[in-house]
Amino acid sequence: MDKKVALIGASGFVGKHIMNQLLSRGYNVEALVRNPERITLQTPALTVKKVDVSDEKALAALLKGYELVISAYNPGWSNPNIAADTTANYPKIVQACKDAGVKRLLIVGGAGSLDVKPGVKLMDTDAIPAYIKPAVQALGKFYLDTLRKEDGLDWVFFSPAAELTDDKSGKPTGKYTVKEGDDLITDKNGKSSVSVQDYAEAMVQEAAEPKHHKTRITIGYLFP
Repeated sequence: MDKKVALIGASGFVGKHIMNQLLSRGYNVEALVRNPERITLQTPALTVKKVDVSDEKALAALLKGYELVISAYNPGWSNPNIAADTTANYPKIVQACKDAGVKRLLIVGGAGSLDVKPGVKLMDTDAIPAYIKPAVQALGKFYLDTLRKEDGLDWVFFSPAAELTDDKSGKPTGKYTVKEGDDLITDKNGKSSVSVQDYAEAMVQEAAEPKHHKTRITIGYLFP
């Protein structure tokens, strides 16, 4: 297996954990970020390059030669244009991968478009704070209206649980459940949660041993 991967958004909350997991498992990682100075880790297995994903041609040029790309792109929760940037740039990431000849794209998806009950998605409930709802809905619409129709690339949209936490131990627990489909995973008390460490571990496991293709998978804890 070719153990090199391009990781878009490697300096973000989720991206940095995915980057660390990849490096710990022997991957050579090219981190593609808006702000390279945010990545201070130095190791021969890590290359950091600056790119704006809105520049589709520039991104495609950097992705050439990669069979696997992981996107942890997030326009930034403090970005007032986050919803518009999400809508505009996610399709550009997909197209750049196709133009570069990338075979497989794993996307850090949102939980918003998961079903909490038949016909009701998390992003349409009061569980999503009003100030982030437009951004959550924008990512959800990208998956529902655009990505699900994409047939020219082997993609996976990996949705976390509703609550994505940072485990105090800093390590994955391995006590999570991953499944294919659009249903939110909850424990017996109705809580939907997973640590970012467990999410990153599961993402890299899917990269290492592909089990899902052109579909959404999700993760969560079944027990409190």
